[in-house]
Amino acid sequence: MNFTQAFLQKNQALRNSAFRKYLSLRFTLILSLFMQNAILYLMVYRLTGHDKLSLGLMGLWEVIPALAFSLISGTFVETREKRRLLIIIVLCYMVLSALFVLLASKAFQISVGNQLTVWLIYGGIFIGGMLRAFLSPATFSLFGTLLPKDQYAYANTWSSTAWMLGSVFGPLLGGLAIAVTSFQISLICALAVQVISLYAIVGIPAQPIMKKEKEPILKSLKEGIRFVFNKQLILAALSLDMFAVLFGGAVALLPVYADDILKVGEFGYGWLKAAPGIGALITFGIISFFPLKKQPGIKLLLCIAGFGVSTIIFGISTSFILSFMMLLAGGMLDAVSVVIRGTILQLYTPDEMRGRVAAVNTMFISSSNELGALESGVTAKWMGTIPAVVFGGCMTLIVVGVTYFKAPLLHTLSLHPKEDER
Repeated sequence: MNFTQAFLQKNQALRNSAFRKYLSLRFTLILSLFMQNAILYLMVYRLTGHDKLSLGLMGLWEVIPALAFSLISGTFVETREKRRLLIIIVLCYMVLSALFVLLASKAFQISVGNQLTVWLIYGGIFIGGMLRAFLSPATFSLFGTLLPKDQYAYANTWSSTAWMLGSVFGPLLGGLAIAVTSFQISLICALAVQVISLYAIVGIPAQPIMKKEKEPILKSLKEGIRFVFNKQLILAALSLDMFAVLFGGAVALLPVYADDILKVGEFGYGWLKAAPGIGALITFGIISFFPLKKQPGIKLLLCIAGFGVSTIIFGISTSFILSFMMLLAGGMLDAVSVVIRGTILQLYTPDEMRGRVAAVNTMFISSSNELGALESGVTAKWMGTIPAVVFGGCMTLIVVGVTYFKAPLLHTLSLHPKEDER
């Protein structure tokens, strides 16, 4: 058996045309959103006269609707056809991106002033948080309908790879576009990529609705939360990732490091922003050939601990190369958590509860990025940038220690459980 045959034998999901379009959707949409995010963070930082707290507020205005609408998004998604719902979500993102293009106009900023422009950007970020609350359960549920369960482990690696590719090239292209053009043209490029996302989702066939009967939202949400809290593996994986991201959110302060500490400008900012994703891609490439078979739970804990250590070193570094390498290492280690957590959720979640569990996942994980940005912005304002990052890394190590003793099932975790173990 040659290399190609062996590769496709292990990764049979790539033979599925609908799954390949799903990967295209995931890559292009994340690419555009991360590109847009990187551009907006730097633009707001400069519009506010290098106010560190403004970076934390960017996270706050996204996390509020992401948390609030996650309370209803899971139930809503489960009773809707996922492809059609994703088409609507992508179209809404395109309208929002057009608004950001307008706000990046120098003429607009002069006419209304920087302060109002920043608050309008916060408003757009708020709307983006609403969309994100529905995007996560919709894509998670769609994934579960495209493939048989025995392909989830490898397919989840490719899904995570597509996401990470977008998260790598998005900030990198955003930083490059700002350096060679302007904020407005850069945001136009992000909008153009979203058109490709729309084309990808239109090519996926409509999928069956797993949960057709409707029930009260509060009852449905309560069942989803109860399910998560009664599954130690799912709860441990979500909690570990949530607190690690919450306290290890140094990425939110990259505009400060790029402009004021490392002094590397827009292009260097793009590389720093992309470094964690580049590291994650390296890990995904390794895992696609050498899957996590032995003691994945212990490996998860060790890698999150390593993520905390890399965050501490990044915090005290004044060298661009060392800072880049620590962000790269952090991304490599965090990618292990992404793969294991994603596989646990897909394997241990019943089809009829995917929307609700994904919504809870959004509340735990996706929102922790924005809460981490807020925590980083507030602590940086309070104790200084470097102490804030070091503090976050130390707290991540504490979280790992607590999880080790509170979640013993992680010690014997298997990513290929028998049917009756799920």
